Amino acid sequence: MERTMLKGLTVLCAVLFPFVVKKPKFKEMLIVFFAKGILATLIDAYAVNTNRIKYPVRPYPRIFSTNILYDLLFFPLLSMIWVRQSYEDKLPAILLKSLVWSVPMSISQWYLERNSNLFKWKKWTIFHTFASISFTLLTIRGLAGLVKKADKKL
Repeated sequence: MERTMLKGLTVLCAVLFPFVVKKPKFKEMLIVFFAKGILATLIDAYAVNTNRIKYPVRPYPRIFSTNILYDLLFFPLLSMIWVRQSYEDKLPAILLKSLVWSVPMSISQWYLERNSNLFKWKKWTIFHTFASISFTLLTIRGLAGLVKKADKKL
């Protein structure tokens, strides 16, 4: 079942990618995509290497200890959608929208942890997930804001 879920997620990401990475804001979206991939991978590698999370079923298990599909494709795609959704917002709206994204994502991960073998939380809870998702969403949104300001000056 888990392998089918990962294959489905791969197909979904491949189908969504051209629609999410499009003009306008092409440059900003690519920066968001790659920065989010790096940030998610670093946090996930820390969690795995400190035995907080384990990924029993993952792509390329002999090479990677994390779920690279989630870290380098799915989460960055969602982040590009999030940045597009909050691109013109001020801080209060950004904070509210971050809750709209991070709460359902945290609950989804909690459900999957309980009902699948995709990952297992050892020294990790739904609150760690919520904090890491919120942190990365807000960090990437801040980066997008800086790129937007820099782009206007050029």
